[in-house]
Amino acid sequence: QVQLVESGGGLVQAGGSLRLSCASSGRTFSNYAMGWFRQAPGKEREIVAAISRSAGSTYYVDSVKGRFTIFRDNAKNTVYLQMNSLKPEDTAVYYCAAANTPYTRLGDDYRYWGQGTQVTVSS
Repeated sequence: QVQLVESGGGLVQAGGSLRLSCASSGRTFSNYAMGWFRQAPGKEREIVAAISRSAGSTYYVDSVKGRFTIFRDNAKNTVYLQMNSLKPEDTAVYYCAAANTPYTRLGDDYRYWGQGTQVTVSS
C-alpha cells in the first residue's frame, strides 16, 4: 500500500503561484511513477503532469506547459507541482497519484490516490 497526502492548495489571484506537495508513505517511493491530476466542477479528471521514477522523464498537458513544473525528491518521498502564472481556469481539486511502473501518463495506470487539495484562482 502507498499512502499519499497532498498539501499546498489555496486561494490565489490570477498570475500568482502555488506549490503543491504530495508526501508518500508505505512502499518504496522511488519505485513509482507519480502524477498530478485535477478535476474541476462538471468536468472530467485530467492529467496535469507526470514524472518517471528517476525523474528523467516528465509530461505536461498543453494547457500548463511553461507554467507548471513537476519534480520529485526521492529522499523525502515527496513529489511537487510548482504552479506559476495561475489562471482562473486552473481552478480545480488537484490530486497526486502513484503508479507502479517506470513512467506513465495514463490515468488508469495510477493505483494509489491522495485525497485532493483545492486550488482556486480568482480573476
